[in-house]
Amino acid sequence: MSGAAWADPMRAALDEAAAARASADVPVGAVVVDAAGDVIGRGRNTRERDHDPFGHAEMVALRDAAAAAHTWRMDDFTLVVTLEPCTMCAGALVSARVGRLVFGAFDPKAGAVGSLWDVVRDRRLNHRPEVISGVLADESGDLLRDFFAQRRTD
Repeated sequence: MSGAAWADPMRAALDEAAAARASADVPVGAVVVDAAGDVIGRGRNTRERDHDPFGHAEMVALRDAAAAAHTWRMDDFTLVVTLEPCTMCAGALVSARVGRLVFGAFDPKAGAVGSLWDVVRDRRLNHRPEVISGVLADESGDLLRDFFAQRRTD
């Protein structure tokens, strides 16, 4: 599938990101989509709200999907996230055997899917998901830029 085919799930992830922003968390959102194209897991950053260092959108969405599917193995699932995953989240999706990763904006400061590191394509690991990047990247990046610009003026 091309990046354009992932626009609708990315819009769902952007909705999650907007909800994170409303609770004063960095606006990153994620959804997990099953093989039929249905969203089975949702997540948004909850670090500030829950005082949880693991409250990254990807981690929350993966937990939600695992509970819904009653499995930790996510070979047939796609994680769609608005921002390139960090090392923790990239490692988690490799460990969960996520079949495909779709993300929006690159993260030049902490990205682990090509920006600083490339954890998900490291041949030393036991699983390497397909990666599709840049889906609705402008919208994802704008949400983050607006959030941090607002914080600098507050």
